Amino acid sequence: MSNQRNVISTNLAPAAVGPYSQAIQTGNLIYTAGQIPLVPETGKMVEGGIQAQTNQVMKNLSNILDAAGSSLANIVKTTIFVTDLADFATINEIYGSFFDGAPPARSTVQVAALPLGSQVEIEAIATIS
Repeated sequence: MSNQRNVISTNLAPAAVGPYSQAIQTGNLIYTAGQIPLVPETGKMVEGGIQAQTNQVMKNLSNILDAAGSSLANIVKTTIFVTDLADFATINEIYGSFFDGAPPARSTVQVAALPLGSQVEIEAIATIS
């Protein structure tokens, strides 16, 4: 296995809002940065509540993984950060709709705040098939 580190970048996901990469690929693993619900074309937060935000975050993750030669189906672990665990059931419903088979391992934690006032942020580790 190679120790080479490749930066993954796509204009189909939001540009980084700080000093980080959208994703890094090393060997057959891809580590994404946490994605918030920014619309790539505008750089603005998606309008709507937690449903719209979770849906946009998952689209952003999917586009980053596609750019890396992977997909949501290859995710092995996600971490979800949410500002209100009362939204847990809604997030689960939207998140789960993006996986056809067994979903990846996952952790979910409530945090005091997220960048740009987002209600949800999700990061992923995926394989390249």
